[in-house]
Amino acid sequence: MANEQQPQVQVKVEPAQEQGVYANAVSVHVNQNEVILDFGYIMPNMKPMTIKVVNRVNITHQTAESFMNVLSNAMLDWRNRQKTAENPKK
Repeated sequence: MANEQQPQVQVKVEPAQEQGVYANAVSVHVNQNEVILDFGYIMPNMKPMTIKVVNRVNITHQTAESFMNVLSNAMLDWRNRQKTAENPKK
């Protein structure tokens, strides 16, 4: 099997988006056409609990599958680095 190189991709972030937004909650809605991710912020000291949506992302099913894989791998890598930092080899 030939070793295929993945194409290089350049990601550009607009200056207005560089800081990002903080979210401590996420809601996922799936329908026939798309997957909708609502990222939110849990408002402190609110009764009942109130979540303010700070960003909504609509993606295709294919993009959602890719996102799940990328996020899962990134989290596994992070956990492994944490374990290595906590238990350095002697």
